[in-house]
Amino acid sequence: MKLNERSVAHYATCDSPADHTGFLRKRVERHHHHGTSYQRRWFVLKGNLLFYFEERESREPMGLVVLEGCTVELCEAAEEFAFAIRFDDAGARAYVLVADGQAAMEAWVKALSRASFDYMRLVVRELEKQLEEASKSLAACRKSPRRSSSSGRKRHLSNPALQPLQEKPTTLENGYSTWSSGGCVTGGATCPDHDGGQTKPPPLPPRRRSAASSATGSPAPGLSPAMLESPVPPETICFSKLHNWYGQEIAVLRREWQERQKRGHP
Repeated sequence: MKLNERSVAHYATCDSPADHTGFLRKRVERHHHHGTSYQRRWFVLKGNLLFYFEERESREPMGLVVLEGCTVELCEAAEEFAFAIRFDDAGARAYVLVADGQAAMEAWVKALSRASFDYMRLVVRELEKQLEEASKSLAACRKSPRRSSSSGRKRHLSNPALQPLQEKPTTLENGYSTWSSGGCVTGGATCPDHDGGQTKPPPLPPRRRSAASSATGSPAPGLSPAMLESPVPPETICFSKLHNWYGQEIAVLRREWQERQKRGHP
């Protein structure tokens, strides 16, 4: 792989955000003295490129590790908190690094393991699979909305605690139903039809016997037989006429009471 050194150096030190940074000790093999030493370096991870600098303020990287075709694993070493970057090629160089502590080591291993394009490709494939399954599930729900709503309605009604409250029983007056609050007539009478025509009104209350009538059933004084019959034909609905007709009895009784008061009778 050929890399442009100037472009790579600029990318390493530019203001683009880094995925992970920190100090690590890098193992150096010394073949002439048959010994091993560690150098403290500042590491910067950007994408799948791992740069290391001599100091944190250095303007040029000392080296670069391309994190493709590699594995990141813990390794046994004399130094604690050591891990290694190993490549699949037999003759490839392995990088042994040592962190300052357990938390730092776990963070570096996690970040380096997710840096390669191979890992990102697996993540993208898994996300595409999940998106495809979610799209199929959404399409299936859109095809059968009525079935789901009807089943939900059945489950709602099957629970007695969730059933709607029953309407109040119809109030009866004089043996007949009264007008409901919705403008319809209960107790068998029907509402006006949708064509604008009116159906027959509810039956009128039966004739009432005067409270001031005698025990023999004769009407009280001042009430004529015509007053006992309703003046409103059954084909019409006129509240004012009904009010006046039912109020005649009260008016007669009130006049009698006023006359008795004038005569000095209780």
